Amino acid sequence: MNTALLMMGGSGTRFGADIPKQYIKINNKPIFSYILEGYNALKNIDKIIIVSHKDWIEYVENVAKEIGADKLYKVVEGGATRSESVKNGLLCAKEYSNDNDVILIHDATHPYVDAQGISEIINAVKEYGGATLAQFNYDTVYKMDDDHILTNIEPRFNIVAGASPEAFTFKRIFDIYTNSPQEELEKMTSAGAIALHHGIKMKVIRANVLNLKITYADDMNLFKKLVNNYFFEKNIDEKEKPNEK
Repeated sequence: MNTALLMMGGSGTRFGADIPKQYIKINNKPIFSYILEGYNALKNIDKIIIVSHKDWIEYVENVAKEIGADKLYKVVEGGATRSESVKNGLLCAKEYSNDNDVILIHDATHPYVDAQGISEIINAVKEYGGATLAQFNYDTVYKMDDDHILTNIEPRFNIVAGASPEAFTFKRIFDIYTNSPQEELEKMTSAGAIALHHGIKMKVIRANVLNLKITYADDMNLFKKLVNNYFFEKNIDEKEKPNEK
């Protein structure tokens, strides 16, 4: 069984809006609903769990009903930290998951669903125990100091930018989040970083879409321009079908 864990429990303080950015409406639809619809349409996703800010749980449940997200298992409350929120989602998945099931952790700040990449990630997890979608670098990559002065050129083919989702076999990631000291979990915001720290091999899968992360207003403006003609231009399942003659 493959479960998508949609993380959207944050407050989005850096964005500067009156409400968390994942709930802002674009074309009369909240941003998270595009991602939810996308995962719900994927044939290789069996269940979806949403980790939401506590004040928005009822709203999220109502939106999910409106768009017919029948794979949604439950909306659970986020924690005080990112790691606590992931743990809450994993505890929910524990209600039905087997040890070798695949759990995919997707941040709602990454407003896309890469159908091909997700399929490759699921296969990679079964072989390696962990995998992540990532954006490869094709431009020159520099290192700079605190004054923004270039200090070195980095080997770009060995550096990737993390994307969503990250995925793991359920038991291994569940055991880490439930048995690790809280202070250790709070030091690392990425599930991938925590997994690497505990010896889980992470296979990198190249992203097939622009790795957009909505953090600031400019990111939202870009999403508005691309939402209907790039990120979610048609049904996810249609992307998976071969062209018919």
